[in-house]
Amino acid sequence: MAFAAPFSMVTRAGNFKKGSTVSDDNPSKRAIIIDTDPGQDDAIAILLALASPELEVLGITAVAGNVPLELTQTNARKICELAGRPDMRVFAGASRPLVRPLVTAEYVHGKTGLDGPVLPEPEMALEDGFAVDFIIDTIRARPNQSVTLCALGPLTNIALALVKAPDIAAKIREIVLMGGGFFEGGNVTPAAEFNIYVDPHAATTVFEAGIPIVMAPLDCTHKALTTRAREAALRAKKTPVCDAAADLIDFFERFDEDKYGTDGGPLHDPCVIAYLLQPTLFKGRHCNVSIETTSELTMGMTVIDWWGVTDLPKNALVLGDVDAGGFFDLITERLATL
Repeated sequence: MAFAAPFSMVTRAGNFKKGSTVSDDNPSKRAIIIDTDPGQDDAIAILLALASPELEVLGITAVAGNVPLELTQTNARKICELAGRPDMRVFAGASRPLVRPLVTAEYVHGKTGLDGPVLPEPEMALEDGFAVDFIIDTIRARPNQSVTLCALGPLTNIALALVKAPDIAAKIREIVLMGGGFFEGGNVTPAAEFNIYVDPHAATTVFEAGIPIVMAPLDCTHKALTTRAREAALRAKKTPVCDAAADLIDFFERFDEDKYGTDGGPLHDPCVIAYLLQPTLFKGRHCNVSIETTSELTMGMTVIDWWGVTDLPKNALVLGDVDAGGFFDLITERLATL
């Protein structure tokens, strides 16, 4: 759906707090923690991050969402091993939302969350300790504004970290997340997108924390369609990782193809990583974003003040458009290096 007003091009300068630094260990890399509930599209996002030398993935924290926690933490390790990164640290986090019962999406992702390719059970061990504590300890141990949180699922782990250790809010460089929708409405209810709907109270905590946020809602991700030609380009690389990624996409897209009648489905979560790598692929604007937590009819709705009709502070850069061709070229070329 086209917007009635033009977007401004996204540039990272100005979206971060002054004094931002890159990784303390390697100044040429950007330090990130990936918080995720894999999910086929989460898997592609993780692969993209692990294939990108500009990023230093400090660890991966699993949360319940697309499937229960036992599966999401297992799936995260499967993807690390697929990428040839059994050294990656993976932690298990929250097994349910802050307040509401857990809602999962096996009807989209299959019973394992990664249906499609046959991926072996992981040999790498799950790290000891709670994902929330890993987030807190890592942010506290590093220079101010040096760690970016990449949120690909419900925001439960990040909210728990902010509640348990409110001091880390000032130390986080940025949170880049996939979630919400406005002009596109919702994908799990008419009003709500899945990640926000699963834990709207956690989302409220995150959006009210005063941390710079970049938000990739359905309005953006629905323009990143996995067409047959794009899937074929991935398979043409003829590598095990690209073949597995194409199989993941092939399974994942079937639901949205039936739902929306499109050639392919939206590849949501990789938008988070792609934004970090090539922000000029995206367009958006700074807005106030509030989360509905009271009405059952609109629970989890992201109320985005796109037109600036309130005086509420602009707490997020909301992405509304993506260069889909450039986005899929980036994914294909990077995954081919694994």
